[in-house]
Amino acid sequence: MVQVTVESERREYEIGTLLKDIAEEFQPRFENDILLAMVNGKLQELHKLARSGSEIRFLTAKDKPGMQTYHRSVTLLLLKAFHDVVGPERLKRVSVDFSIGSGLFVEPEGDFVLNQTLLDQVKARMQECVKKAMPVMKRNISTDEAVELFHHYEMYDKERLFQFRRVSRVNIYNIDGYEDYNYGYMVQNTGYLKYFDLVLYQHGMVLLLPAESDPTKVRPFVPQEKLFRVLRESGEWGRKLQVSNVGALNERITRDGMNDLILIQEALMEKKMGDIADQIAMKPDTKFVMIAGPSSSGKTTFSHRLSIQLRAKGLVPHPIAVDNYFVNRTNSPRDEQGNYDYESLKCIDVEQFNRDMQDLLAGKTVEMPEYNFITGEREYRGNKLTLGAEDILVIEGIHCLNEALSYSLPKENKFKIYISALTQLNVDEHNRIPTTDGRLIRRLIRDSRTRGASAQDTIRRWPSVRRGEEQNIFPYQEEADVMFNSALVYEFAVLKQYAEPLLFSVPRNSPEYLEAKRLLKFLDYFLGVSSEDIPRNSILREFIGGSCFKV
Repeated sequence: MVQVTVESERREYEIGTLLKDIAEEFQPRFENDILLAMVNGKLQELHKLARSGSEIRFLTAKDKPGMQTYHRSVTLLLLKAFHDVVGPERLKRVSVDFSIGSGLFVEPEGDFVLNQTLLDQVKARMQECVKKAMPVMKRNISTDEAVELFHHYEMYDKERLFQFRRVSRVNIYNIDGYEDYNYGYMVQNTGYLKYFDLVLYQHGMVLLLPAESDPTKVRPFVPQEKLFRVLRESGEWGRKLQVSNVGALNERITRDGMNDLILIQEALMEKKMGDIADQIAMKPDTKFVMIAGPSSSGKTTFSHRLSIQLRAKGLVPHPIAVDNYFVNRTNSPRDEQGNYDYESLKCIDVEQFNRDMQDLLAGKTVEMPEYNFITGEREYRGNKLTLGAEDILVIEGIHCLNEALSYSLPKENKFKIYISALTQLNVDEHNRIPTTDGRLIRRLIRDSRTRGASAQDTIRRWPSVRRGEEQNIFPYQEEADVMFNSALVYEFAVLKQYAEPLLFSVPRNSPEYLEAKRLLKFLDYFLGVSSEDIPRNSILREFIGGSCFKV
């Protein structure tokens, strides 16, 4: 017999008992399907054996690792179903490109027409597999075998990826003969994968998936045309640079082409900023450039560089941080945990902001506030501003796209910009890199450098930051006149050496360790490069240091 502690209860089972067997016993206590187990603080799939002395806790799709497992598994099921319906002889590739709305944009290529009839057939095949509860088999092979296997399958991006892997062995997953590599754990069988949908969109399709907040509900697809165009453009940039996945980036690093890659990427970004400045200059009524975006998008550096471009157009920009209009800390709203909710619009003195902006628009002189983050109070230090004919305000803040912030200002006087780091690089054609991972890595490096915050602290606070973004930024992103992608195709190779020591410092017995371990595994895909060739005005300098701007 083996003695274990399951969900804080002492239990005894026969030798050879699987975690899946124990999960079935405890399933009635859970609202959602058990997908993974946490055994002695480590994630495990349910096919593992229960061992004496283990402490076992179960995870569902209500937990972040569980939902990540669910999403990966449904994606594998989609690939298998497409393979079955179209046939390998007609299917060239199926690329999982990026997240859009409540799903993933998937782009199939081959000798077929993607229409509603084909999509219905693929969906029906997926549902058939779910009903049959087909096992998701796992086998462990050497890295050399993986290179040969994916060359045979003509998955050349995976072949190239494994040529740069340091680990000696990798896990391959199989559903009824369809094999693939997946970055992370999978469910035990297709019977768990009941909640998904497929919709045609643009030249591809969207795989709709549930969220942690309600794992049994697939939210309807709401098209986001502006965001899609930016994501599509970013992918095209990657292809033009011949760096659309990690293997291609590593290959570029090994053949000494990184300096050119960095310069070209920075030049593309500078051109985009110049194009935005052109649009603003062509609208002479514009007096307020409103910039918003989620955490660690590089808003500060972007506003500085855009201001330089505006000066080149003969305009006189003045930076305004909405944070300077924070109400005094004692008057700030609190969240459900009782902490100050600095992400809320109620933290901003909206009325004073509008009065000041109206006065500036009317040609009056206004004394501008500065918020003292140490004392938690708004201060006035004699900083006065008057707008002339060529003057323009460059206003930065998370609520800048929300009309409720600038409700009294005429729309013709506002130009709105949404900025985010929309990662254009994927691990391979089936394993995407979430945009939030790039921003989190940026933030933990910056917060360590500028605020002395540990990686553990940053990871702990990240869910709260994300909730604020979901409530206050993402609902308004389509309101922007333009969108700007601040992600750099080369940045993970640079960020790697800054982030890894910070992530290794997260205690193994802490709740944040799982996320730190996941990010370390992700960064292990990349070869590192020096930061010495990064220009001093690069957005990346905002996070790693050495910027020519005060950031």
